[in-house]
Amino acid sequence: MTTVPPRRLSALLAFLRGQAAGGIALLGAAMVALTWSNASSADNYFRLMALPLGFLPLDLWINDGLMTLFFLTVSLEIRREITDGQLASRRKIAAPGLAALGGMVVPALIYAGFNLSDPVRLRGWAVPVATDIAFALAALSVLGRRVPMALKVFLTALAIIDDLGAIAVIALFYTPRLAPLPLAAACVICGGLYALRRSGVRAMWVYAAGGVALWACVLSTGIHPTIAGVALAFLVPMDDTGHRLEAGLGAWVTWLVLPLFGLANAGLRLDGVTLADFGTPVMLGIALALVIGKPAGVFGGTWIAVRLGGARMPAGLDWLHVFGVAALCGIGFTMSLFIGDLGFHGSPIQAEVKLAVFTGSVISAVLGITVLAIRSRSGRTPPGRSNPSKTPASP
Repeated sequence: MTTVPPRRLSALLAFLRGQAAGGIALLGAAMVALTWSNASSADNYFRLMALPLGFLPLDLWINDGLMTLFFLTVSLEIRREITDGQLASRRKIAAPGLAALGGMVVPALIYAGFNLSDPVRLRGWAVPVATDIAFALAALSVLGRRVPMALKVFLTALAIIDDLGAIAVIALFYTPRLAPLPLAAACVICGGLYALRRSGVRAMWVYAAGGVALWACVLSTGIHPTIAGVALAFLVPMDDTGHRLEAGLGAWVTWLVLPLFGLANAGLRLDGVTLADFGTPVMLGIALALVIGKPAGVFGGTWIAVRLGGARMPAGLDWLHVFGVAALCGIGFTMSLFIGDLGFHGSPIQAEVKLAVFTGSVISAVLGITVLAIRSRSGRTPPGRSNPSKTPASP
């Protein structure tokens, strides 16, 4: 993963640009939600989110419906990277793979250490394991051209593997019960879409219709319905059809889905928050897992991969770069709030989760940007490596 092939560079730049823009839009929507939920019209905000629309309230249409498109686009990117990108070989996947693994295991252990005695609170062990790729890339974009392209590629590969791990966690640990008939129907649909792909069917509407039917079946199984988006991403053809699907959904996810998710999930009443609230096991477990556990796990995993596993440090990067990116990986937001909702939906603990995620993510962003700004000012080039300033930078 030391270089980016020319034919992949334009696609990678477009992905980075879209993710960074999505992070900014998401942040804006989250600030609107936080402000609105603490204004005199706060009751209107909470009533709006609970507004019944058919068989689901508005917030669940966003979290269970629109977020399926987010998982679909993320999974399409994962599939593309596995097929022909930064995850296409063991050598390329070693450093970001072990970094992502460490960045999931260490935060989970820290959270569990604070909450092991309470099985209800322990359900949040997965809240700090995921990185918000949109927010992380948006934070990285603050430094502009001072950030080497190799660092953005490394962060993107790491976060993609991290997202894949979070998806697996949701499927395995946040599925309370399974309904066999809808599950069988979902399997039949998946088999049908796979057969259509193998037989050469490329019509977009076929996979769109199959995807809607798959979502409806998965919704009835007990598995979180966003997993339908993950399955569909690995069933559509990865030629022009898959590329058109990813390109077509990208703008909608960036400018509609992610902001609506932020608006629906960032509402939190702060009028009753005191210093004592920052000392609860849930609060400490999540915040410390994001601020300390994430950097320790990501940095440690990278060190093991490079020093003991035979992986190579990306050209133009040094260990200070890695630590800066590791700190940015503590920005959990989207996935953290999503998993928090799965674990504590309707519980007072959910407010603690939101406060902890906000606190930990802000500290992680400031820490990561500060470290990378200090590194960029030093102007040092790692021995035997190319000058980072000559590495292509994203606009």
